[in-house]
Amino acid sequence: MSGQIQPSKGIPSSNMTMSPQDQALLKMAAEHLEHPSLAVRLSSVLGTPIEIALSLMPRSWYKRLHLVVEKAIAKSYDAALMSMRHEKRLPHEKFYMAIGAGSGAMAGAFGLLALPVELPVTTTVMLRSIAEIARSEGEDLESEEARAACLEVFALGGRTEMDDAADIGYYGLRTAVAIPVTTATYHLNHYGLGRQGSTALLDLIATIAPRFGVAVTQKSAAQIVPIVGAASGALINLLFIQHFQDMARYHFSVRRLERIYGVDIVEAAYRQYSGHSKAGS
Repeated sequence: MSGQIQPSKGIPSSNMTMSPQDQALLKMAAEHLEHPSLAVRLSSVLGTPIEIALSLMPRSWYKRLHLVVEKAIAKSYDAALMSMRHEKRLPHEKFYMAIGAGSGAMAGAFGLLALPVELPVTTTVMLRSIAEIARSEGEDLESEEARAACLEVFALGGRTEMDDAADIGYYGLRTAVAIPVTTATYHLNHYGLGRQGSTALLDLIATIAPRFGVAVTQKSAAQIVPIVGAASGALINLLFIQHFQDMARYHFSVRRLERIYGVDIVEAAYRQYSGHSKAGS
């Protein structure tokens, strides 16, 4: 995002006052991160509520879907993050949307049978795009903590029934995945992708997968509606990728503001905009 303040070096001062520009950005981030819009976007393509599409999905696929989701995230980690070049440049969001639209066309034509092939491709494309957005917001992708933050975006884009029941917001979701993120970051820093690092990474993926699976289920259900063909499947996948790009853009904007002003100041302002009070307060 052009014209934005770059992350300051050193420890943020607790006396810093957030600029009007950054307050406006944070308010916009709260509006988007608190109300993921994928279901609304998909319903607009189908012309009917996404719940109708979900009712058409075979029950047997729900359990299989969870396994497919975990494998897709695991495969995308290596392909999308470990091969990133670290020079700073603008993210190629439209390029990745085009690739995703192509894999979505296949899914629209072949339905659920294409999912085990299509989803790893789409997930890798999305994670690559997420990583480029992270880098454009000042994240160091050589850092395992930044890479874990990229995976966090998959959790932010969906809501489980448990999340909805507890009315968990953006910071609540970050707290929910904080321990697996910290554990994975520590072990990957110390052991790489050896046995201990890989185990910690898989534990993090297992935490993220159910929330990402909510969004994947909605997308997959939309793609098996009888009226959906290759063209509509491409559009559905395009909206799916765009949804997570939006989540990434605001997630990493919030993290950038945290580096400038400090977590406490940004979280307090965010909660004021979102209406989510801090637990225990």
